[in-house]
Amino acid sequence: MNWQLLPQFAVTGLLAGGPIALMALGLVLIFKSSYIFNFAQGQLLLIGALITWWFSVELGLPLWVSIALALIISAFLGLVIERLALRPMTGQPLLSIILMTLGLSQVLQGLALLFFGGSQRNFPHIFSAGDPYKITTPFIYEGNPIVLILKQNLVWSFIVAILGVIVIGAFFQFTKAGLAMRATSEDHELAQSIGLRVHRIFGISWMLAAVVATTGGVLLATSSGLDLSLSVVVLAAFPAVLLGGLESIPGTIVGGLLIGLSQGLVSVSKIQFIRNSGEIMPYIVLLLVLLILPEGLFGQKRIERI
Repeated sequence: MNWQLLPQFAVTGLLAGGPIALMALGLVLIFKSSYIFNFAQGQLLLIGALITWWFSVELGLPLWVSIALALIISAFLGLVIERLALRPMTGQPLLSIILMTLGLSQVLQGLALLFFGGSQRNFPHIFSAGDPYKITTPFIYEGNPIVLILKQNLVWSFIVAILGVIVIGAFFQFTKAGLAMRATSEDHELAQSIGLRVHRIFGISWMLAAVVATTGGVLLATSSGLDLSLSVVVLAAFPAVLLGGLESIPGTIVGGLLIGLSQGLVSVSKIQFIRNSGEIMPYIVLLLVLLILPEGLFGQKRIERI
């Protein structure tokens, strides 16, 4: 272990965990309202980022206007998906609906390739890339204090992601629409019997998930560039969701930070095969936690009577 670089990589990993938490939030949004694990979330993230790039680079619109337009279009896309793909599946086995989202992910990936191509793109910078924040820590290594160098895009992406998770959490906790979405996830038929408009709630949840995906895609693209492989990044969010608990919004923060931290820590190892395990490290952490807590750190423990 390279102890001099350990604080730097640990903090960088934690900051990278913010966008992971935001991606995990999109998965939790769908699950909390419809009890469906959405495998198309990565493609929603990719398309949202591509639409933002098209408005900003191809049409020459200001970046913030491009982001606002992309969020509106993404919300509409989420609503269309619910109306055309999810609504006809009402009453079908849960596994069939989940497999439908898997097929939907391939359709969206193909549409992204058809309309935007597969080339690498430089995404417009939201934050300055050449003026990182420098923090002098009280830790001493070989007579010199350890200085943390934090890129602006990592810091602000982390702040935006955590604020997004907090806002959505407050929405579920304190608004009528959020409470209705939570009630619907428990029992669709019972929710409908007490007057809740279940299909409308499903539409809202998909709209929110698409908006969250676009926000996450923009944050990731501004630091890592933009190509079709961006949708694969959401694979790190799957273990974050399961780690924090499938129904827990605070769990997405904890799960995302733990996944980011684990990836940062393996990067600082001097052992080559450990350094190369950064992509599978989230799943190793997930496996270790689920062996002890099968429902995740903050997941609900359900007891069903037979």
